[in-house]
Amino acid sequence: MSAPILTSAAFPAKQLKVGGVTAFSATDYPGKFAAVVFVQGCPWHCGYCHNPHLQKRTGHSPLAWSQVLAHLQRRVALIDAVVFSGGEPTMDPALAEAMRQVHALGFGVGLHSAGIYPRRLAEVLPLVDWVGIDVKASSPAYDGVTGSSDSARLALESAEAVLASGAAYEFRTTVHPALHTPEDILALAQTLRALGVRHYALQVFRATGCADEGLKATSTGDYPGAELVAQVSGLFKTFTLRRE
Repeated sequence: MSAPILTSAAFPAKQLKVGGVTAFSATDYPGKFAAVVFVQGCPWHCGYCHNPHLQKRTGHSPLAWSQVLAHLQRRVALIDAVVFSGGEPTMDPALAEAMRQVHALGFGVGLHSAGIYPRRLAEVLPLVDWVGIDVKASSPAYDGVTGSSDSARLALESAEAVLASGAAYEFRTTVHPALHTPEDILALAQTLRALGVRHYALQVFRATGCADEGLKATSTGDYPGAELVAQVSGLFKTFTLRRE
């Protein structure tokens, strides 16, 4: 998820609660040029999060959705899609309507989600053209990464909803040597393969925006190793390793 680069003075929060917008991205929706709308709020507190300022859901949206929509109208024919990211966008009750409005402008709709709200995710998936679903860890380690109990169950339900929806997708895991051993990574990849996941990415931790000094101080070096990457890659139809 890219960091927000377009913000504004406070506006009344009448619709989607927006924390920022990236006007142009070539990396947040595979194969398309997109704008990224960052929705406020996330109940999980992953140490490696690079948008921790979006975790809190404030009383007033830094950027009014009406203003964002007007900006997107001016981007018609210049970009292909709009990606809703965060934070955790599915926690916002106005997400579905915002997606419909974006579709009405002719844009494809992308979604970045950690699968925190399986029912809400399932409700908006029919409106989504592509979804990037963040899977945090293997089941025993999930709560330790998210700082929230029962998070593995929620993530599993969301993963099943994505696979059943027929939407184009990418499952991905941000990995850090202090949080994910090679054995953990391989076990998670095998679990996802057994679920029917065919498109997967490992994203090596990057320090930009992260508030955890301990994680930032740990060198990632050549982590994960080439042998592990080869093992994981062989489990999926498409696999991507992102180091930056």
